[in-house]
Formats: sequence, C-alpha cells, structure tokens
Amino acid sequence: MVGAPLNKTSLPSANGTRTTTTLSSDSVLALNTGDPTMFEPFWQKMGDKCDVLIRGSDLMSYYSDKNNVCWFLEPELGDAIKRLHGVVGNAVTDDRHIVLGTGSTHLFQALLYALTAPAAPEPEPVSVVSSAPYYSLYPEMIEILHSGLYKWAGDAYTFNKDGRPYIEVVNSPNNPDGTHREAVVNGGKGKVIYDFAYYWPQYTAITSAADHDIMLFTLSKCTGHAGSRIGWALVKDKDIAEKMTDYIAISSIGVSKESQVRAAKVIGVLCDGCENVGLAESENFFEFSRNLMAKRWQKLREALKQSECFTLFKHPREHCLFTGEFTKTLPAYAWLKCKEGIEDCNEFLRGLKIVGRGGKAFGVDPIFARVSMLSREDEFNQFIERLVVATKGISNGH
Repeated sequence: MVGAPLNKTSLPSANGTRTTTTLSSDSVLALNTGDPTMFEPFWQKMGDKCDVLIRGSDLMSYYSDKNNVCWFLEPELGDAIKRLHGVVGNAVTDDRHIVLGTGSTHLFQALLYALTAPAAPEPEPVSVVSSAPYYSLYPEMIEILHSGLYKWAGDAYTFNKDGRPYIEVVNSPNNPDGTHREAVVNGGKGKVIYDFAYYWPQYTAITSAADHDIMLFTLSKCTGHAGSRIGWALVKDKDIAEKMTDYIAISSIGVSKESQVRAAKVIGVLCDGCENVGLAESENFFEFSRNLMAKRWQKLREALKQSECFTLFKHPREHCLFTGEFTKTLPAYAWLKCKEGIEDCNEFLRGLKIVGRGGKAFGVDPIFARVSMLSREDEFNQFIERLVVATKGISNGH
C-alpha cells in the first residue's frame, strides 16, 4: 500500500549494536516460529551484568569434567541449572544426571537413540507417539534420519501398543495449545519423555516440581536466548545419560563452551533478580516477562472479543508455587480456531499477510492455526491491528 504508515523496529548490526529499520503495515508478519525476541528489552536493561570475558587461551579443551557422565558440561553451568530449578521450583534435580545439548532438539535426537539402541535391537522400529495437537516438529525430527531404530506413529490417543515397545513424548505446557499434559498410553514396554520447554512462570503456573525419569528443558524459552543453543536433560538412569552423551559426542563432540559460559552468567543474573529482596520489578525476569505476556494476551482477547473469525482456548486459573498466587496460563502461542465458513485457518491468516502454522502440522484439522506471541513489540502490535481489521471486515459483510 503506497503511503502506508511505518513502524520502527531494530535489528542487530555487525558490531552488536542495534540499528533501526521499518516495518510497513503491509509487511508479511512471520509468526510461524517461536523466536523469543519479546524478551530483548529486559536483557537490554541489564546492561553489562551479563557480560562475560573469554580470553584466547580459555576453554580450548574438548573436556570440562572427565569424571562427569556428561564430560563436556561446564561445572558452572551445571551448578547454575540446579540453582535455576531450585529458585523456580519446577523440577527435581536431586539424583539426576544433567546432559547438555545444542538446544533441546539435539537432546531429543540423543534420547531417541538412547532409548532404542540396546544390545539386542528390536525386530522393528520403536513407535514414537505424542497426543494431538502435538509439537509440529516431532514427526520431522523423528523421520529425518530414516532410522531403523524408531519411527513416528502419530497421535498417542489412537495408538494401539499391542504389547510392542513405544516412546511417548509429553509436551507440557503443550505446544501449540498451552494445556498441561500427562502420558495417555499406559503400561507395556513404554518409555516417556517429558518435554518441559515452556514450564516456566511467564507461561504457566508452577504447580509442582516435576519428578520424572527423563525431562527436557531449553534456555531459549526460559530466558529468550535462543541463539545460544543451550538445552539440558535431567535424567535419572545413568545408562540412558551415558548413551545420550555418546550420541552427542559422536554427532557434535560436545556443546560450545562459549555458549555454556554465557548461559551460566545469564542464569545467574536471572536467579539473583528472583532471590534478592527490594530490587526493582524490572530486575525480576519472570515478573517482567509474565507481565508482558499478560498484556499481550489481554490485547489479543480484546481484539477477538467480538470476532466473527476466531475463537481461543480458555485456560483455568491455577495456584502457582513460584508467585504464591492463582495465575492464568499465558501460552507462548495463540492457538486460533476459525469459526464456521473458514475451512483453512492458516490460509485465512495468509490473506492478512500473517504467516502462522496450520493445524495439519500438529495432527489436527486445518481450521486451527498457531501464531507466535513471542515476537518483537511492533510485530505483535501489527498482528493485533490486522486481526481487528479482519474482524471488522467480516462483521460488515466484506
């Protein structure tokens, strides 16, 4: 549109500072990924508190601690991870091995190997399932290697285990719809992976310290530092932890030490802000990010209140052990359902120049679509404006 108003946004320049660019009102909004750029303002306020100095002679060895099962895990990051879970109260770390990966995707692949590569392989690939709507990349991550050890078998609700071994992936809070999940396939030779990427106070109430044999977490959705590519697994069984470490050693010979040092520093600053009394509210990351998420969800619900196009899933209030209050679930994604007359929600959004991710990718009907709530402020505001315009257009019969 000629003469359309422009919104300013900022992008990193080559020297690490931010340069200003513009976002047109008719720009395509790429909201199909969970890139957590909404958290940038908090870390900008932290100034140099998260700075680290790495000399040319530092961190040169492959090894961090040869006595540890995960021998490439820097001790300071292992301690920071334990402290983080202690501060938040979202997971038990006692009697667990911490296995580090280049993001939780790397760890997921390592787990598939560790859980399906015994001394005597199964006569056919082990089925991997997750209850629909499931994370859209599970099938792709499972099928990409065409492994003879495991295969994607779809929706856990429709899986017939028939005495065969299987792996169930439980994503809670669930991506895409934000619901709390438990395993639905019970008994037999099943093993369960709990993916807790979003089990942090900005997204949901922390109702208990998760205490499962295998639990996955990621820095990207906790602090927003997706570019550092740090994920970790809390694993009770030493044999599984060792097999995971073997996989990571073969596939990448460990995880970047520079990323580990930065992650440890960021987590330490986050924990300091949560534990110290009398600090400004903006220095408590989870309070800052939860308030920001709450404002965004309020804007979205107000925009759709009179909508003839979309409905949203309603989440119950739950008591949060971290905040001590009853809180709403504020998912990282809007799980939109189109009303009657719109058969493909994602295609409808594309007509508004909004790129989401359609329901088929999550194992459900295309009347659903997922849109990220984690973008920068100007992109989110454009998203809301376009929904309002679309709603008014439908209401007026256009």
